[in-house]
Amino acid sequence: MAPTHDTPDRTPTRRAARLVHPDFRSLWIGQTVSGLGSSITVVSVPLIAVVTLHADSTAVGLLAGAVWVPWLLVGLPVGAWVDRVRKRPLMIACDLVSAAALTSVPLAAWCGALTLAHMAVVALLCGTAAVCFHTAYHSYIRIVLDGRGLLEGNARLQGGEAAAQLAGPGAAGVLVQAFGAVAALVADAATFLVSAFCLTRIRVAEPVHAPGADRPPLRRQIVEGLGFVGRDRYLRPMVTWGAVVNMALMGYQAVQVVFLVRAVGLDPAMVGLLLTSGSAGGIVGAVAATRVSRRIGTGRGLLLLQLATAPFALLLPMTTAGPGMLLFAAGSFLVGTGVSVANVVVGSFRQSYCPPHLLGRVVATAAVINHSTIPLGSVLGGLLGDAVGYRPAMWITTGVVAPSWLVLAMSPMRRERDLPHVGDLPLADDPSSTGDLAPPDAPTRREDSNNPPL
Repeated sequence: MAPTHDTPDRTPTRRAARLVHPDFRSLWIGQTVSGLGSSITVVSVPLIAVVTLHADSTAVGLLAGAVWVPWLLVGLPVGAWVDRVRKRPLMIACDLVSAAALTSVPLAAWCGALTLAHMAVVALLCGTAAVCFHTAYHSYIRIVLDGRGLLEGNARLQGGEAAAQLAGPGAAGVLVQAFGAVAALVADAATFLVSAFCLTRIRVAEPVHAPGADRPPLRRQIVEGLGFVGRDRYLRPMVTWGAVVNMALMGYQAVQVVFLVRAVGLDPAMVGLLLTSGSAGGIVGAVAATRVSRRIGTGRGLLLLQLATAPFALLLPMTTAGPGMLLFAAGSFLVGTGVSVANVVVGSFRQSYCPPHLLGRVVATAAVINHSTIPLGSVLGGLLGDAVGYRPAMWITTGVVAPSWLVLAMSPMRRERDLPHVGDLPLADDPSSTGDLAPPDAPTRREDSNNPPL
């Protein structure tokens, strides 16, 4: 069966009509509100560890990495499983599990029983739910949009999330200052419930899956997903680049809150305000992704925008109190712009390039590879902070982000204007196919615009 891809109905009127459909609007609202809660948690969890539990940067790094460990443990089987089940009920269940897990943190704190071990268990639970949600979500977008208008749809979803996250860190700083870091997690738990409610409002029919007796073994499906990604000349460099960038991004994010509080001397409200700059870049990137892709091409645009933004990560470790805070704001803004563009372009590429029946496995395979370096980056960032100091640790990790675009520059996209659609290449499940197969990408549903792109 030849999969459809994003070629029909390219007129602006039809694309716009699809994006204001009630089903897409419900998905958009739910994920935008969820993004607001996520950005509050990005600030409040490290502050809980540092301020409430008096943890060092190594413990903060381990806690940040714990949420990504489930990708390594269950990512591949989840990808094959998601291709077999209905997406919407699974996503709703993931939202409810995450809401319950986060609610347990303030309850434990108010009973005087909160520990780092409890926080780690919550991170693992939320991370496991995120694996299932993220894998199903990227397949579900294609269903809601009927395989069309994917670039515009992903840009709008990314822009909505980035806009929410623009307010989120600042709101988190204020909430933490007024009510304490633990209480701020109640807000994120509530946003999961809003996301679940919005998903219940979507009425689009999902494809009927084959009965269990007609399905190939789970192990064989996992191998198909691995081979699909590993043999493709576009996906290999994308996955490699994503793994490198994710490790470096999480390395400096694991230590940036401690760096700003202890090395620069800022209070929680100012830390939250500075972290909004990355989300502002995310909005710009979401808007620019569609326009740049249509003007200069998806492949060329992705490469050039990474070249133009990644090196500015080196501004972050230069941050000082006073006017020097502008360096952190500028660096975060530009890195956030580049990450947002990558989320839109690579996510749309995956959805239009991959046969629908393989999409869950391809998402999970690339995500497992990309995310495998995230716990490593978090732990290394924390260890570096304690071993060599917070500012040197920021220099080392951002020094990896700055030249990361070279991985993409060595891929086929340096010679091509646009990334291909699924119809442009032989299909992975076609016995007559020769050469490279077709398709792609990946952090997690609870990602702010500074978080890993792929």
